[in-house]
Amino acid sequence: MSRHILHVATNITHFDNPMHPTGLWLSELTHAWDVFAARGYEQHIVSPRGGRVPLDPRALKWPMRDASAKAWLADPAKMALLSSTPCPADINPQDYDAIYFTGGHGVMWDFPDSEGLQAITRAVWEKGGIVSTVCHGYCGLLNTRLANGSFLVSGRKITGFSWTEERLAGVSREIPYNAEAEMKARGALYEKAFLPFMSHVVADGKLVTGQNPSSARATARKVASLLG
Repeated sequence: MSRHILHVATNITHFDNPMHPTGLWLSELTHAWDVFAARGYEQHIVSPRGGRVPLDPRALKWPMRDASAKAWLADPAKMALLSSTPCPADINPQDYDAIYFTGGHGVMWDFPDSEGLQAITRAVWEKGGIVSTVCHGYCGLLNTRLANGSFLVSGRKITGFSWTEERLAGVSREIPYNAEAEMKARGALYEKAFLPFMSHVVADGKLVTGQNPSSARATARKVASLLG
């Protein structure tokens, strides 16, 4: 029986400053998609509002524009998946074995307070599915609570784009909050690689998280290994 993966992507096109574009960090989707596709998994994409998923221009430049990203950009069927995505209300979480939150800075604005995404995540988790994120995707778990009222991330090991990496990326003054600090405030046991921007994956049972864009493939491989 084929496994089913639900990818989550942003609808946000820019920072608070409209002159600073953002969107999905494409390789964080394509690298995972490739891993899951090689195993024959069925995959779908959802976004907080539904509709178009913009692409972060920085992710379309070398070296981020790698073979995987180029192949997606050259495939009209794949690009169509990003031009018209369903919204959470269109999704039945019982259909999915795992949810995978992609990143790009845009998610900092539209992932945390999406009650629809929270409901899907809670349902996947509480039926025994896998919850996974990469890079800024972990912002999608900031406000997700379980049926008992506790934060999903409380007391669990997690990683995601670090404050050090935000500063090195030169955007620490433009983002709406420090995601690493907010995770810790919710009781998450945050971990990061010794060196910034290096691949780093943390698995705590059914919770699988990757620190940055370099971690997408390894995150997906860990999810696949757990799915069996």
